[in-house]
Amino acid sequence: MADQKRVMRLLNKDDLNAIVRIDAAASKEERREYYQRKVDATVNPKHNINASLVCEIDGKVVGFVMGEVYFGEYGIPETTATIDTIGVDPGTQNRGVASELLDQFMTNMKAAGVSKVYTLVNWDDFALEKFFSRQKFTPSKRINLEYTVA
Repeated sequence: MADQKRVMRLLNKDDLNAIVRIDAAASKEERREYYQRKVDATVNPKHNINASLVCEIDGKVVGFVMGEVYFGEYGIPETTATIDTIGVDPGTQNRGVASELLDQFMTNMKAAGVSKVYTLVNWDDFALEKFFSRQKFTPSKRINLEYTVA
């Protein structure tokens, strides 16, 4: 696997089945409708710039990262981005695919003029928090607030 050529490229609409497959393997849920909406929005040039990426090995999608760029939204005067979903095929995990996807994502964000990239991690998802910590993510000065609708 280490000597196989990895190709990082922008996500496109034909990646939907692979993304759904990878996510289902990790989440144990099939979320096709959710990802259909996300992919449709991602590849729509009127929506925003396409910041989402996939990693291919031998022409097969083995990982993805989905994010968005914000140009002053939420009252934040700087150009920022978010990463909301990252996934790697279980047979390809622990081989650097997620790290390479994030490296390419960050390179693209720097070129787009992004100053900060945000993501959310459940407080008890230690593995994901550890992964992002290794990628030099730190706790944000912004507070994530929630409201439970009863």
